[in-house]
Amino acid sequence: MTQHLSRRWRLVKESAEAGMTTAEYAVGTLAACAFAAVLMLVVKSGPVKSALAKVITAALGTGT
Repeated sequence: MTQHLSRRWRLVKESAEAGMTTAEYAVGTLAACAFAAVLMLVVKSGPVKSALAKVITAALGTGT
């Protein structure tokens, strides 16, 4: 009886951990997508776009 309960308890704990891993993965994915969206907004803004263009132009040596 004790072995049965011990085995059952281990299965319950393992299934609970599996759910937490999935939830953590989902939250991490959402956070990464939100960060990417904010980064895209920043990069597409006028001053940042201009500064990046200047850096790239200078790096390629095609500037005036």
